Amino acid sequence: MLNKYVVVPAIPVATEAVREGDRYYCKTVSSGFNLYDNQEKQRLVPAYSTRQEAETECERLNLERLQSIQSAYA
Repeated sequence: MLNKYVVVPAIPVATEAVREGDRYYCKTVSSGFNLYDNQEKQRLVPAYSTRQEAETECERLNLERLQSIQSAYA
């Protein structure tokens, strides 16, 4: 069974643009990790600074969902 929530790297945030010749290069900074909802196909709003925090929350949400499904069939 595919988990509803998974951990994904957050979208990098642009910090500045540097011009080199005719090209502009954007410097980015990683802003941590997000949770991704596989059913809704979207990232969840809260961002987590470490992967461990994100994985802990992801496991909690997946377990909560599994328990609600099991209670519906009980």
